[in-house]
Amino acid sequence: MATSSDDNRIAYAENESYDQPVLHARKSFSVEAVSSELEDILCNMELSRSQRIQRATWAELKTLFRLAAPAIVVYLLNFFVSISTQIFCGHLGNLELAGASLGNSGIQGLVFGVMLGMGSAVETLCGQAYGANKYEMLGVYVQRSTILLTLAGLVLMFVYIFCKPILIGLHESPAISSAAALFVYGLIPQIFAYACNFPIQKFLQAQSVILPSTCISAAALALHLILCWVVIFKLGGGLLGCRAGNEFFMVGYSGSPVCVHSCK
Repeated sequence: MATSSDDNRIAYAENESYDQPVLHARKSFSVEAVSSELEDILCNMELSRSQRIQRATWAELKTLFRLAAPAIVVYLLNFFVSISTQIFCGHLGNLELAGASLGNSGIQGLVFGVMLGMGSAVETLCGQAYGANKYEMLGVYVQRSTILLTLAGLVLMFVYIFCKPILIGLHESPAISSAAALFVYGLIPQIFAYACNFPIQKFLQAQSVILPSTCISAAALALHLILCWVVIFKLGGGLLGCRAGNEFFMVGYSGSPVCVHSCK
């Protein structure tokens, strides 16, 4: 015997429209909207198979480019910071260039890889939480990751502190090891900038919020070049000047996602 609740469910099912597309255009917390364009193209039987494939491929490429292009620019800007720092050090002399290159590509590259790898886990966790509409977990994952990366940074800091004996133990020249140590000692605060930057950057990327970080990274790079030029060539800062310019970029770049997150 059917109950009133069963009658209500049957009436609701009869009124439900089943001819709607699976993907509905809706707004999320990010600037990106879920579109049914790809499904419409693939379901359009008026087009030939090759036409549907071409149009679907173009629609996918547009979507991927809109998301990937800002991220590509961000990583290129980070690469340009490293290259520009070494170019400035090259004007100081061969010893300074060797020390900066060794400290930048060797010691700093090791720490950067470890911190980036640990911070990348946030992108997976935040992406899963965002897709499951568990928005309250986004901040939890970011906070936990920041704490873990800060603790890891405390351990990795000893690599920076003892980089000179480590390099000498690897049979590097004592003069180059000393120059690399001078360059690396000032980058210790950068470790903790990584601890703040990577989780929040991945937190924003999981929501397709990338363009603000790109714009701020470009502005920070421009200021980095100006600061390095002033400190090195006008104030005679030497390796200390390159180090200060590099720190300025990282602090500004790390603070930019925090500001974007706070304004959302």
